[in-house]
Formats: sequence, C-alpha cells, structure tokens
Amino acid sequence: MKINISRHYLYILLSSLFMLLFVLIFAFVILIPQGKEYRQERLELKKVTIKMHKYQNFHDDIYAKLKDLQSKNRHIITAFENSFDEQRFEKEHKNYFSSLTLSKLKKLNDEKGFTVYEVNTTSNIASPKNFYDFLDALNKSDWIIGVNFPITFKRDGETIASSFTMKVYSNKEDTNVSKSPSEAK
Repeated sequence: MKINISRHYLYILLSSLFMLLFVLIFAFVILIPQGKEYRQERLELKKVTIKMHKYQNFHDDIYAKLKDLQSKNRHIITAFENSFDEQRFEKEHKNYFSSLTLSKLKKLNDEKGFTVYEVNTTSNIASPKNFYDFLDALNKSDWIIGVNFPITFKRDGETIASSFTMKVYSNKEDTNVSKSPSEAK
C-alpha cells in the first residue's frame, strides 16, 4: 500500500516540524534560563522598591518637618544672616533706657561655626520692668544675642544703673564659595 501525500502537505509538515523544533530549542536554551533570572531580578526589584518607598516616605516626613521649622523659625534664620550694627542696636533699644552705651570688648574665639563678639553695655533705667521689657525685645530683634550673667544693678537716686555683657552671634560666611569678579574688588 502506497501512501499518497501531496508535495504541498509534505512541505507544510516539514516546516511545522522545523518550527516546533525551533520553538522547543529556543524555549529550553534561552527562555527558561532567562525566566529564572527574570524572576530573581523581579524579586530583587520588589525589595529595592519597598526600600525606596520607605526612604521616600522618610525623606518626605523630614522635608515636611524642615519646611515647618523653617516657617516657624524664619525670624531666627534671618537673624543669623544679619551683621551686628551698634548704632542700629542703640537706636532700636534706647527707648527702654534713659541712657544706653555700648562698648565692644573683643572678638572671642569662634564657637561651633559662629563668629562671636562680646559687647559690654552700661545703661540707666527707671525700673527693673524696663530691663525685662528690653530682654523681651532682644528675643525679637534682628540679631542672635545672649545676655551673660552677672547683671549688676546699682540704685542711683531715681534711676538704676545696670551693667551687663552680651554675646552677639553671627553666621560665618562660606569661604568655599567663589566670588564673582565684581565682588572680589
């Protein structure tokens, strides 16, 4: 008995077998090993993504706290950038005293990134309440000032003579910043 298969079916059968063989070889040689690597890398990507989201949330929380602190302490931040002006200080705070004089003692050693000046003040006040109002005004001034103890008060007739020292803090300029040619002159 003779099997009668046309040439057309024979070509289709051979091409189908060739394609099936090609697909099987491709799957076992390339896809399956790459699939294992893909699964491992996908698991690693999930771990990295979870860490990244954790760090992103941490960053967002810290950034929100930073912005909140910057908005609450804007006055203090700008006060560090201002340089101390004796005449302006006397002009702003002379209304608390009958007379106010400042004398700059010396430049102290820098403390933790700040330039510190010690200023000795002598003043005549009508009552201690004026001095406490002055201390409240210092907290709201354009400079960071620390009043040092001892504060001496001496009664002189109707007025009280007070003497105290205070430290004026100012932020150091960044020395690593290069200046433009117009600033260097």
